[in-house]
Amino acid sequence: MTIQIGDRIPEVILKRIREGVETIDTRALFEGRKAVLFAVPGAFTPTCSEKHLPSYVQHFDQFRHRGIDVFCVSVNDPFVMQAWGKTQHVPDGLQMLADGNADLVRALGLEMDASAYGMGTRARRFALYVEDGVVRNLFVEAPGEYQVSSAEHVLEQIG
Repeated sequence: MTIQIGDRIPEVILKRIREGVETIDTRALFEGRKAVLFAVPGAFTPTCSEKHLPSYVQHFDQFRHRGIDVFCVSVNDPFVMQAWGKTQHVPDGLQMLADGNADLVRALGLEMDASAYGMGTRARRFALYVEDGVVRNLFVEAPGEYQVSSAEHVLEQIG
């Protein structure tokens, strides 16, 4: 079942790289804060690299001024996420999270089967606005679309 507005983010372990590979659970990421989590089907893929991540890089300061943390997640390993973040000039504070086994996207009910493209299970393109671990807004794209999960749209919707 797909996560709904009012649901708590499921507790799942993710990876990120800071001083080395770190393990972090979603409870630690989301409790006590406002955050946007946006997901992309794959690092270095065309729409993800040309539009989706760049929209959050461009508008990162607007989220920060509103006291909102920003997290990008993809079903990739933490080394890929780190490398992609560097090529996209991701600012300090915009966290690049690896959901290598698709545990989070499955728990959210927002996975997709990209086996036909040789990519296995991936995240659907989406964004969530979360306050203290609870989903307040949910923006899930139709297959092949990029509109409602953009930074611009999310900023407009969360006021």
